[in-house]
Amino acid sequence: MMIFVLARADNGVIGVGGRLPWRLPEDLRRFKALTMGTPMVMGRKTFESFPAPLPGRRHIVLTRDRTWSAAGAEVAHDVEAALALTANGDVTVVGGAEIYALLLDRADRIELTEVHCTPDGDAVVPAFTGWREVARESRPAEGERPAYDFVTLVR
Repeated sequence: MMIFVLARADNGVIGVGGRLPWRLPEDLRRFKALTMGTPMVMGRKTFESFPAPLPGRRHIVLTRDRTWSAAGAEVAHDVEAALALTANGDVTVVGGAEIYALLLDRADRIELTEVHCTPDGDAVVPAFTGWREVARESRPAEGERPAYDFVTLVR
């Protein structure tokens, strides 16, 4: 099963300058819970946005750069090679925008945090159309933190 895990603002923004445009500790805890123990497929920029490889997870990095390598990363240069590294088991896809676009037709489920704000950003993911919502948990705005919803989508 392929599961997308991401937080997306109302305007589609998922990142700015290699960082999240918000700070939502509960979303980070959810990300950890959803990805723990699974291979994560990601792009190079997403991998480089982490302070270090995340414990308890494999980091499969899809990059066009044939010379790129990093400690803690398993490198693949095309989708088939990346998926072969997962041994056809469960996999989480954690970004960025190009990787989500490349793998959207293969995804089985989307674990989405809808962040109710419209920040400026340079990484954008369009709305997921043709998916069915099967769960939603809403969280109110609090201080500087925007309201957000944890949403599960399936085909």
